[in-house]
Amino acid sequence: MAVEKRLAFSIVQFLRDQTHCGALNSDEQESLEVAIQCLETTFKINSSDCHLAVPQPLTEIFLNSLLKNDNITVPETSPSPEDIERAEQLKNEGNNHMKEENYRCAVECYTKAIDLDIRNAVYYCNRAAAHSKLGNYTEATGDCERAIGIDPTYSKAYGRMGLALTAMNKYPEAISYFKKALVLDPENDTYKSNLKIAEQKQKEASSPIAAGLGFDMASLINNPAFISMAASVMQNQQVQQLMSGMMSNAVGGPAAGVGGLSDISSLIEAGQQFAQQIQQQNPELIEQLRNHIRSRSFSGSAEEQS
Repeated sequence: MAVEKRLAFSIVQFLRDQTHCGALNSDEQESLEVAIQCLETTFKINSSDCHLAVPQPLTEIFLNSLLKNDNITVPETSPSPEDIERAEQLKNEGNNHMKEENYRCAVECYTKAIDLDIRNAVYYCNRAAAHSKLGNYTEATGDCERAIGIDPTYSKAYGRMGLALTAMNKYPEAISYFKKALVLDPENDTYKSNLKIAEQKQKEASSPIAAGLGFDMASLINNPAFISMAASVMQNQQVQQLMSGMMSNAVGGPAAGVGGLSDISSLIEAGQQFAQQIQQQNPELIEQLRNHIRSRSFSGSAEEQS
């Protein structure tokens, strides 16, 4: 039971640190305090049991394990002043590549900086931004996790995590990270804007009609490529019959009964069929349009690197 008590004591210490970091709202903080009380009661420990403390904080142990799983050798000592200086130079080079939109070279520079100083949250966060620009959203979220693990108060890491998750259509998780970023940096207009975008996309994703294509049709109606594709789809005989039936029912008005445009379920079904036709007609262009809209949707494009 001694090992379990020491582990529980470390977890309680971690939870207490989280309540003081300023990244939680009142409800989340209250939940952690309840969790602390439950753990202390269950394992019969309290804050005065200093003999149960371990040499490293739980976050440090976790970070070391995470880096080892990435096949990175964790140095036992801090980097030398020369390594720190060189790492900063590489970071600055990476920032310049980002400004020039040379994102692959930016990733390389940030990776070299990390090799010299693997405990610097800024390098992981900047590399996450470069990965996102390349569409490597899984890699971006991994780097954001590492940055947050090193510095749980680093608001930019939460913001960039939110951007990557939104690009992956994981809107609830993205909203949560944007909110955490705003707790740490309440006046940041970029976080506020991106939070609103993620919330709007979450609403659109829950719409039965929007679900057919995976994005908002209103974003495409002025796109020439989409208009051309839609015109081509309208030449399809099945689509023509579908639209003809909808118009006939519309002329019939409410008296047309079930199946008329007054029947919202019929309208939704028609919209879904239309979306499926478009998807079948040119799935490659649909994917291109989706990526185009996604890349233009956020306020992070002008964001400065650290």
